[in-house]
Amino acid sequence: MPSSARTTRRLGARLQLAEYVAGVLAADRAILSQAITLIESDLPADAELGMQLLEALIPHIAKSRRLGISGAPGVGKSTFIDALGIHITRGLGERVAVLSVDPSSPISRGSILGDKTRMARLAADERAFIRPSPAAGQLGGVAPRTREAILLCEAAGYRNIFIETVGVGQSETTVHAICDFFLLLVLPGAGDELQMIKRGIMEMIDGIVVNKADGDNRAQAERARAEYATALHLLPGYGGWTPRVALCSSLEATDIPEIWQMMLDHEAQLESSGRSAERRALGNLQWMRELISGGLSEIFNSVPSISELTPQLEDDVRRGRITPHAASRRLLKAFQSGR
Repeated sequence: MPSSARTTRRLGARLQLAEYVAGVLAADRAILSQAITLIESDLPADAELGMQLLEALIPHIAKSRRLGISGAPGVGKSTFIDALGIHITRGLGERVAVLSVDPSSPISRGSILGDKTRMARLAADERAFIRPSPAAGQLGGVAPRTREAILLCEAAGYRNIFIETVGVGQSETTVHAICDFFLLLVLPGAGDELQMIKRGIMEMIDGIVVNKADGDNRAQAERARAEYATALHLLPGYGGWTPRVALCSSLEATDIPEIWQMMLDHEAQLESSGRSAERRALGNLQWMRELISGGLSEIFNSVPSISELTPQLEDDVRRGRITPHAASRRLLKAFQSGR
């Protein structure tokens, strides 16, 4: 296909299955991006083509390092990823894919998707691929099709995949099931040290990085590191790994190699203990269960009696004429009768 025609196809309508497969396997970043758009689509025809694409790529999917990066908004996740990604692409000569999740408006469902602007150096690197996606109301810190996007990136030959979560705090637990290493970024002096004793996201992390540890913040960051390290001893590790705490200045790119080595040490520890494959298997089981729940929801809402009854019951709940519990039981009974 001539170059101009190929460009037109890329910018226009959906490609054929064989074109998607060939483009992804060739690590064509434009086609890889289109493939992710395809699997994120809500159109039934796209869903079928997306499933066929994943099935065709399964023999070519190789294991990658999956790094989940979480932290409150403003902690510097994108800047940190830019610095770490550059260390991997330019310093180590390896390729990196970044799947960033942006918060979506609960009203318009739209997202800014501006992460590339905060990863300027990495976005310009040919060994890197950056794809922002909207959270679209999905809980757990990831987008609805993050897992499928990871598989596409693995088929394209990316052996280092970063998932930048939406940054909502304690609820970001789904990313733990997706990733091999779950990293939490915090700020020095933010008053979060005692939060370490809480359950939820804290007991799932594999490492903490105190970011923005530069200038006058350095001494405060050192104190925060000591406090976090002490608190981590109260929480369980996984596979014999004890979560570590490191310092970093993303702007100055200091301590970046040491942080990457921490992740490699974790990988070696889990491989030697046999827990690496177990963690992936547990994540796949959770994925299957979530897909079943989603499928059951679609079946539930497709029953005519449910679609007829739901608007009235929702209005009754809003007006306080019926309890949510009673409304749900009526809908479930209508579902059982209408099957």
